[in-house]
Amino acid sequence: MTPVEDAMRTKIIQALNPTNLEIYNDSSSHSHHKAMQGTVSKETHFRLVIASEAFRSKMQPARHRMVYALLKDELERAGGIHALQLKTRTPEEEDRLMVQERAEKGKHVADVENK
Repeated sequence: MTPVEDAMRTKIIQALNPTNLEIYNDSSSHSHHKAMQGTVSKETHFRLVIASEAFRSKMQPARHRMVYALLKDELERAGGIHALQLKTRTPEEEDRLMVQERAEKGKHVADVENK
């Protein structure tokens, strides 16, 4: 883990008590972008998947504002987070997605061998 990732994880766990938290640091995929030239930080682009009861009865924009408020310092800091992609769900929404993903994968029926 890295300092920004550690800070995000700590803040999200303390404030939202998530049932699922996934943090992906995609910074290396974006380091060549013009906006990143001269930036020494290796922690600029993140994807977060968060499932929490705290999101219940809130629309996506409100959920995202909650996360932005938690990560205000990391977003405002020079050389801090430049891009943040969020997937915010309730635990029930997360469960439904898991069931749907398993159903879409289907059942393995055969292997095809090319000769």
